[in-house]
Amino acid sequence: MNKISVIIKREYVTRVRKKSFIIMTILAPVLMAAIFIVPTLVMMNQSGELKKIAVIEDNSNLFKGVIKNTKDAEFVYLENVKVEDLKKTFEKSGYYGILYISPELVNTPNAVYLISSKQPPIGLLSYIEAALKKEIERQKLLAYKVENLDEIMKNVETNVSVQTKKLDEFGVEKGTSTGIAMVLAYILGFLMYMLVFIFGAQVMRGVIEEKTSRVVEVIISSVKPIQLMMGKIIGIALVGLTQFLIWIILTASLAMVIKTTILQKTNITEISQSVPQNLMSGNQQAVGTAQASAISPQLAELSKMFDNAINQRWGLIIICFIFYFITGYLLYASIFAAIGSAVDNETETQQFMLPVTIPILLGLMVAMGTMQNPESSLSFWCSMIPLTSPIVMMARIPFDVPGWQIAVSMVIMMITFGAFVWMAAKVYRTGILMYGKKTSWKEMWKWLRYSG
Repeated sequence: MNKISVIIKREYVTRVRKKSFIIMTILAPVLMAAIFIVPTLVMMNQSGELKKIAVIEDNSNLFKGVIKNTKDAEFVYLENVKVEDLKKTFEKSGYYGILYISPELVNTPNAVYLISSKQPPIGLLSYIEAALKKEIERQKLLAYKVENLDEIMKNVETNVSVQTKKLDEFGVEKGTSTGIAMVLAYILGFLMYMLVFIFGAQVMRGVIEEKTSRVVEVIISSVKPIQLMMGKIIGIALVGLTQFLIWIILTASLAMVIKTTILQKTNITEISQSVPQNLMSGNQQAVGTAQASAISPQLAELSKMFDNAINQRWGLIIICFIFYFITGYLLYASIFAAIGSAVDNETETQQFMLPVTIPILLGLMVAMGTMQNPESSLSFWCSMIPLTSPIVMMARIPFDVPGWQIAVSMVIMMITFGAFVWMAAKVYRTGILMYGKKTSWKEMWKWLRYSG
């Protein structure tokens, strides 16, 4: 055991001191946050050049003035102009594109075209479609000769937002968010996939480097092959856990900074909770004047999302993540170690990698689908099968997986990774000292059955 601890310490200290470890440990939370924050900021702050669009109807004025100008687009309605004539000169005339609307649009959904020399953004297309759809519906209702139709439609227009609340075991209500759960499922599943694959591959590369440099021959003279393999696997596992714990501390610190500076100073939570009550009591004008300057809808939504994120079962999430990382990593790292011992260079690993990477990729794909339907049969069984359960179960946990399912999955995982480590050790002890022979799956099967 003392020899294993020496190998563990060597692997751990060597990797933790690397600049790449320090840089990625600090940058990873920032990069992960940027993946979600940057696209949102880009969408909220789209300030490209104004797009001037010529609107032409085919001998009709049904939709004249329907599509209103926005800060990003100006719609110029032209009369007595042919599309074919304007195609040749629209760019010289300063137009971004030509919107051609046929009168058949009332009955034919695709009888409208946006002609441009560039690919139009999806936001512009959605805006045009929504404006035309609303006008067609209004014209169809006018056919029923309803008086004051515009006023009626304005009065009946309503938005509904379903708020979710969860009862804990003590009957206490807590605000939740399916959106937050979906984001967590994505992050946890993808993070598990990355950590298991990256650190497992590090084990394989480490074994190959020691084997090709013949250092392993010196080490084997002092320790048993199984001790060397387990020391390397556990040492790299501790590196991964260290990185994960640092990420937790950095994320928690960032959350506390946001809560104590941005949210607490503006009292967003209290204001956002009081707005609906004031509206229901009829004090709309008071609310608008007293609070409009104090809070914006974006900050109120941010506060609600922050509270919903805090209400997640973080204790269970962290415990399960550590368990599935350790067991999932040990399972795959043992396979990677066996592959590394059986080859002389990384090029020869390609024939063995496909059967190993397929279950990992399958688990990631199922995890992405789990965000939509966490209770599906496919998600359930993939969270029980050990080769995919570390990724899929972590994607299901934010959706309140029953405790018995987590327990069964953990028991199966422990039994399986123990069996895989035992089999990998038998392959490792033979392959680590074998050189110059191209190994196949059939050869590795013989090593596995060897009892000497």
